[in-house]
Amino acid sequence: MTDPLPNVHVRAEILTQALPHMQRYDQEIVVIKYGGHAMGDPAAAEDFAEDIVLLEQSGLKPIVVHGGGPQIGKMLARLGIESEFRGGLRVTDEATVEVVEMVLAGSINKQIVGWIAAEGGRAIGLCGKDGNMVRAKRAMRTIKDPDSNIEQAIDLGLVGEPEHVERGVLDAVLKAELIPVLAPVAYGEDGKTYNVNADTFAGAIAGALRAKRLLLLTDVPGVLDKDKNLIQELSVEDCRRLIADGTITGGMIPKVETCIYALEQGVEAVVILNGKVPHAALLELFTDFGAGTLIRRS
Repeated sequence: MTDPLPNVHVRAEILTQALPHMQRYDQEIVVIKYGGHAMGDPAAAEDFAEDIVLLEQSGLKPIVVHGGGPQIGKMLARLGIESEFRGGLRVTDEATVEVVEMVLAGSINKQIVGWIAAEGGRAIGLCGKDGNMVRAKRAMRTIKDPDSNIEQAIDLGLVGEPEHVERGVLDAVLKAELIPVLAPVAYGEDGKTYNVNADTFAGAIAGALRAKRLLLLTDVPGVLDKDKNLIQELSVEDCRRLIADGTITGGMIPKVETCIYALEQGVEAVVILNGKVPHAALLELFTDFGAGTLIRRS
């Protein structure tokens, strides 16, 4: 999506029309998922951190959930750990999950905390294991055998899905006026560490806290129609119809399913937007322009 405002003036222009929007979101929780692809540009990362600090200073309660797929892949390659894929999904064994935790809960998490600190914010880096915040269960997926056309279950190893969110940890952090930065690593009742998809993790956090907004910052403009044009607004019913007729395909399906889940848990609205657009979160929250696809319950 093309930035609707000239980049050189975008932030100043946003702030001139932000007041009524700030009032709408005052003291409301906004969960922002920051994708691994979106954080690759240092200048964009600086803008993102600046925006998060501005949101907090404007009276919102931002919670950042970050991914890190590309960074995990690079570290696995550097360590000579080969990845096995089943049905296009990475199988996570014991060796892989150690790297996942090191990269997500370690280097990336603290890097984002540092970016926010450099812009004058006070952030705290956590993962789902801290304070038993997020308990996960083993995720199971099915793939269709191309020869028999029969659905077959596949075991992805230590890939998890959120089963329970203990919101007390986040309530305490927000009460202390800190910005939570969350890595999508969780614990299981079996004592194992689970790698959770960042979109799914963010949806679970937003649902548990009844967030005002869930923003999924990614590397695409939003949900596109069959002519590759951006769809600006959808209902849950629209989403299910577009999945069924093949308009929404591939990796966008689990993103939209996460949106539906979050809405069903009480989130007011969810937005899928391009994190590479300068100040995308501010455009979405503080202007009438919007910056992606807005999804509501009806």
